[in-house]
Amino acid sequence: MNGKRILSWEFPLLRTHAGALLGNGIQGLMVWGDMALHITVGRAGFWDHRGGSVFANRTTFKELRQMLEAGDEAGIKRTFAPPSTNPGQPNRPHQIGGGRLELHFPDGLRPRLATLDMHTATLTVVLANEAGRSEKITLTQAVDTELAWLTGPAELLAATQYRLIPTWEFVRKDLEPVGVKAPEWFAEGRGFVQHLPADPGLALAYQPQHCRVLIATALGTDAIAQVQATLKNSDLAHLEQQHHKWWSQYWSDIPTLALPDVALQRAWDYGAYKQAGLTPPQGVAATLQGPWLEEYQLPPWSCDYHFNINIQMIYWPALATNRLDHFAPLWRMVMGWTPLLRQYAEKFFACTDALMLPHAVDDRCAAVGQFWTGTIDHGCTAWVAQMAWLNYRYSMNARILKEIAWPLLVGAFNGYYAMAETRVVEGRTELSLPVSVSPEYNGSSMDAWGRNASFQLAAFRCVAGILPQAAKLLDQPQDPRWQQVLDQLPFYALAPKVGKVDALALLDPQRSAAAQNAAQSFNGWSEETRPGPRICLWEGKDLDSSHRHPSHLASLYPFCTVDPADPQHTRIVKNSLYHWIRSGAGAWSGWAIPFVALIHSRCSNVEGAIAWLHIWDEVFTNEGHGTLHDGFFEGFTVLAGKPTQADAEIMQMDAGMGVMTAITELLVQCRGEEIVVLPVLPRRWRHFSFDRIRVEGAFQIGATVNQGRVEEIRVLSLAGGPLVLRHHLGAHVEINGAVVPGAVTRLDTQPGETLVFKPA
Repeated sequence: MNGKRILSWEFPLLRTHAGALLGNGIQGLMVWGDMALHITVGRAGFWDHRGGSVFANRTTFKELRQMLEAGDEAGIKRTFAPPSTNPGQPNRPHQIGGGRLELHFPDGLRPRLATLDMHTATLTVVLANEAGRSEKITLTQAVDTELAWLTGPAELLAATQYRLIPTWEFVRKDLEPVGVKAPEWFAEGRGFVQHLPADPGLALAYQPQHCRVLIATALGTDAIAQVQATLKNSDLAHLEQQHHKWWSQYWSDIPTLALPDVALQRAWDYGAYKQAGLTPPQGVAATLQGPWLEEYQLPPWSCDYHFNINIQMIYWPALATNRLDHFAPLWRMVMGWTPLLRQYAEKFFACTDALMLPHAVDDRCAAVGQFWTGTIDHGCTAWVAQMAWLNYRYSMNARILKEIAWPLLVGAFNGYYAMAETRVVEGRTELSLPVSVSPEYNGSSMDAWGRNASFQLAAFRCVAGILPQAAKLLDQPQDPRWQQVLDQLPFYALAPKVGKVDALALLDPQRSAAAQNAAQSFNGWSEETRPGPRICLWEGKDLDSSHRHPSHLASLYPFCTVDPADPQHTRIVKNSLYHWIRSGAGAWSGWAIPFVALIHSRCSNVEGAIAWLHIWDEVFTNEGHGTLHDGFFEGFTVLAGKPTQADAEIMQMDAGMGVMTAITELLVQCRGEEIVVLPVLPRRWRHFSFDRIRVEGAFQIGATVNQGRVEEIRVLSLAGGPLVLRHHLGAHVEINGAVVPGAVTRLDTQPGETLVFKPA
C-alpha cells in the first residue's frame, strides 16, 4: 500500500475469497487463481425466494409470553416451526452465486501479481512464465451496467482458452433436490442462464473482442436477451469515461487519513474502496456479502439481511465518509416493507401503529430460518430506526427525517411500549420488558430470554430519547409516554454485587492468597470496582461465558444511552468491562471485533481499541485481505480453522466496514451535543492527520498531530447551525486568529464556513 492507494496480491491465490474484489453494487467479481486466472462472478439479488416464513401470523406477544413462562417448549417449537413445504422445496430463501470464468493462457503464462489502483478501480494482472515472458492484462467494471471487461494484447487473448463454469456445477447436490435444474447454455457455450422454479433466472456470459474480453450478467425473465444486448451494444468508450468520472467523484470527498499504522491505514483504504462496490446508490441494498457471492458453495446464512448488527455495521461508514446517498437502496427496500412490518406488528403486538422487523429476512422481508429469539428481537427495528435518525443528523436532510426516520422511530417505540408493563421496585414505579432477548445469546433455547435484557433497554431508551427531538423538528406533538420511558425504564439490568472478594477466587477457592492479591492489582482495577454490580444480559442472567455479540453493552455503543464518565454509571461500567474482558474472546467472530473496539473507544480506552483492531487484521482476514466471520487460524477463537476450498471460508462484509467506523471513532466522536476531537491521543501515534470526517450536524472535521501534540483542528460547516466542539487544545484556543476561552467551544455557524482551531 502507498499514498496512491495501491494494493497488491501475489499469486497463487488458491481460494475464491482470497481474491481481489471489483463491484458496482450489483455485479461482484473476485479475481484469484494459480495456473489459470479465475474470475468468480456474483450478482446481488439472485434469490430463490421459496421457503420464506411470515411468523407473526402464527402467534402474539401475549401467547408467546404465556408459553415461555409456562416452559412450553413444544408450543414454541410448533409456533416457530419451518413453513410446510412440498417435497423438493427449500426450507428457507437463499441467494445463489453466478459462476466462474477461467482463463488458461498460452505458452505457460500464469498470473503472478495483481495490483489494484483503488483510485481508478482498475485491476492489473501480471502474467509470466518460466522462460521470462511477461504480459499484462487489466480488468475494469462499469459503474451502472452489469458489465466488466478484460483488456490485453489481442494475440494473447486470442490464444487463451476460456472455461465458463456455472455455480450449479459446484452446488448441484444442494440445488437439484429442491427442483433447480441444470442451466441452459447459449452463445455456443459462452453463456448460460440459471433458471429457478419460481423466480427469474440469472444469465452470465463472456465474449472475446479483439483486445478485450467482456463479461456480462443479467437477472430477469429475459435474462439471455439482456446479456446479449449488453455484450453487443455497450459503448465501452462511454462506459470507461463514466467509470473514471464516478470514481474520481467518489474519492473527492472521502475522508483522507494519514495514519502512522500500516495495518489500520490499509484497512481504511481498502474498506473505503469496497464500500463503493458494496453500497453504492445505484446498487442493490447490501446483504451480508453484497454482490460478492461465491460459486463453490451456497453463501452461508443465505447471504440475507441480518438486522441485529450486521447490516447496520455494513452501512455505518457511509455516515463518516460523506456517502449518505449510499443509504438510498436500503431505505427504498425497508420503506417498501412498511405495510408488511405493520402487519407483523399488528398481529404480534395487537398494536395498529407499530412496526416489527425480524432479524434475518430476504429482500421481500420474509423471515429466513426459524431462529425464534431473533425473529422477536425488536431491537432490530429500533436499530434501523436509529440509523435512519443518524442519516438525518449527518445530512440535516429534512426529507430523510420526515419520510424515513420518523415513521421508523414511531413504529419501533410503539412496539416496545406494547410489550412493556409497569411494576413497583423498592417503592418505585418502573417500566419493564417482561420478555426480551439479547442477540444470539443461548441461541434459540428455552433459557434464551428474560426480563429487561440490557440490549433491549438501551434500544428502547435510545428511541425514546430521539423522538422528542424529532417531534420538535417536525412540529409534532410531544407524546408523554416518551418521557415516561426515560423516567421509569432502567438503563440496564444489573448482576448483583459479589462483594469484596476476588471474582477469580469465587471460581477457584483453592487459589492462594498471593495469587488473589496479585489479581487485585490486575491492570489497575481496584478491589472496589472489580466484583461489584455490573451490566448483565437480563435480570438474573450474568454474562457467564465468552460470546460473540457484546450487545449487553449496547448502552455504551451504538445506542449511547450511557455516558461512561457519568458518575451515575462510571463504577458499573468499569465493573462490566472487567467482567466482560475476563470472560474472554474465545468465542468471538470477525464482526464482533470492531464492535469490541467501538465499546472500548467510547470508554476512552483507545489503546485497547487499537489492539483489538490489530487482532482483527491478524485473525479475521485472510492472505488476500478478505474479511472473515471465523478466524483464519486456530488459537484465538473456537470459531476458527484454516480454510480450504473443501472447508469453506465464511466471508462477510460487516467486519471490514465496522473497522472503518472504529477507526473514525478513534479520531472523532459525537457524544450527546458535543463533537469530541481526538478523545485520547494514541501513545504511539506521534505524527498523523485526517480530514473530511463527517459528524452529526453536517460538519466535516480534520486535524493534524505532530510530535504527539495536536497542532490544528479544522471544521467545515456544510449546513450551518450550532457547533459544540470539545477540542482538547487547552483552557484557551485560537479560532481563525481570535483567542477564545473554554475547553468546549460553542458557536453558531454559517453554511460553508470554515473554522481553524489552534492552541492559544
